[in-house]
Amino acid sequence: MCGIIGICGKINKQDLTWLESACNKLRHRGPDAKGKWIGPKHNIALGHQRLSIIDTSNFSDQPFVSDDGKLILVFNGEIYNYIEIREKLKDLGVKFKTNGDTEVLLAAYKYWGSDCLKYLNGMWAFAIYDERRGSGNEKLFVARDRSGEKPFYYRAKRGFFEFASELKGLRSRGEINLNALNHYLALGYVPRDLCIANGIKKLPPAHAGIFDFKKGEFKKWRYWQLPVSNDQNVKDFTIEELAEQSWNLLTQSVNLRLRSDVPIGVFLSGGLDSSLVTAATAKVSNSPVKTFTVSIPGSELDESKYAQLIADTFNTEHHILPMDMPSLDQLDELKSFIDEPIADSSILPTFMISRMIRKHVTVALGGDGGDELYGGYHHYQKALRSQSYLGLIPISLLKSCGRLASILPAGTKGRNLISSLVGGPLQRNIWGTPYFDLTLRKRLLKKEVLEELGDEIETPEQKSLELFQKGLDPIDKLTRMDFEQMLPDDFLVKVDRASMANSLEVRLPFLDHNIIEHAFKSIPSKQKVTIKERRRVQNIMAKKYLPKKFELNRKQGFSIPINEWMQNISLNEIILKKENKYFNNDFINELIIGQSQNKTNGSRLFSLIMLNNIEN
Repeated sequence: MCGIIGICGKINKQDLTWLESACNKLRHRGPDAKGKWIGPKHNIALGHQRLSIIDTSNFSDQPFVSDDGKLILVFNGEIYNYIEIREKLKDLGVKFKTNGDTEVLLAAYKYWGSDCLKYLNGMWAFAIYDERRGSGNEKLFVARDRSGEKPFYYRAKRGFFEFASELKGLRSRGEINLNALNHYLALGYVPRDLCIANGIKKLPPAHAGIFDFKKGEFKKWRYWQLPVSNDQNVKDFTIEELAEQSWNLLTQSVNLRLRSDVPIGVFLSGGLDSSLVTAATAKVSNSPVKTFTVSIPGSELDESKYAQLIADTFNTEHHILPMDMPSLDQLDELKSFIDEPIADSSILPTFMISRMIRKHVTVALGGDGGDELYGGYHHYQKALRSQSYLGLIPISLLKSCGRLASILPAGTKGRNLISSLVGGPLQRNIWGTPYFDLTLRKRLLKKEVLEELGDEIETPEQKSLELFQKGLDPIDKLTRMDFEQMLPDDFLVKVDRASMANSLEVRLPFLDHNIIEHAFKSIPSKQKVTIKERRRVQNIMAKKYLPKKFELNRKQGFSIPINEWMQNISLNEIILKKENKYFNNDFINELIIGQSQNKTNGSRLFSLIMLNNIEN
């Protein structure tokens, strides 16, 4: 795993000074080696910070230059099937001088051009400077992996393009982007190509782009998307057959993700996803599997006994890492690594866990992605149940009830539940939020901000609704929406920032594109979630490959007592550290007072704290 930086345009001394500074700012992503490359025409400068995983020799250091000097690569991520691609290219006459995936990626681009992306199995954000067409016709090819595991921030202007793995790798930015702020307040994260900083964007998952030096323009396109599911292309497999297909794909994915020249382990929480990953790892690994779980003695959040059952079953080299209960004190240590706000409070324990695991291994497998693919979240089941007993109520009546409930004070018991029904029982996760729904945003934001946003104030809900409507049926709609928005822009951001802050590479077997395509194209929704059962296919896998004592219905997740934390918070800690241009402090005070009166505004207050902690 690495950090990448690039500046395209007319390069001067100030740019080179910044490149050096940007590399230093991203050192946590790659502390093993630093590299820079300046184009001979001074039209491009590339920087790289390396975390050495595959072919740890300096022969694979970056920026990586092709033998003819016409192609230069900076790359963050891993190409897991690099051995198979290398053999394919060897058969086509390509010769290699290293044993790593970096040279394979560059050779794949050299041979196949942008079509190389369809051959790749992995996680990546990379840029390739291509001057094969001669002086005046140079281009920069950039791409991000299908699921969005690795980040790519960029700024594009006429005749100028710069990029980096993290926002701090780009030069100073201006004011907050109000559209991004609006989305953050609604969702708790900044989605899609939006960025909290004006003038900067993110390359979305499964997108590639080209900066044309001659035209001075950047154009991007989507190269992959979720397969369309319909009754015609879903074959009539039994649930047992679907489970076996899923298991075989998981073991193949794990086998690829065990390729490493440094120590590797599995983060074992004791939940279904990480337990299946551990079982698959034990099956394909030629050496004892290292597993890691955290223990919080005396806490109901302690899941070490569940992890121990899996570790004993598969005879892993198990490590129990005692950990104190996370607290807001960790924010001071974490905030320098998070320069775009994220309100997911589980980033704190994820950061602490990553730091502890990094003392033992450099790479860890995780279980993220399984919920979106197989229907693991409780809200899928809740949506079906709500539809069963509210589906006959006229939508006009639900809207009226929802609007009335939204008038209630934030944090009032039952307010979110009822107000979220304005779009019907299946859209509760669109119109209801633990952060700031449409009504609360109108109370939180200052009048002049609301005037500038205008009709765009509803954009977060409308964009989520667009994703929701792509699905075939309720579960297909919900899982697709979560895969394309919440997974890449919340959970994968959390994993990337928390792990890379500790120079730990996390690999996620469930996000192999073969598993993703199988889950969305071949598994009918009825085999994922019903009113009575979630993750049905995975449950079959568990019954066959996990111990009989494994608890199928347990799903806790690593939550923290956010409402308890916010009982004694002050306005100064939330918003007054900087000049407040956006929010009504009187409303924030209402949230604080309500929290002291046992209302549930903890997530809302935490989201404001995280926004206040970003470093502009």
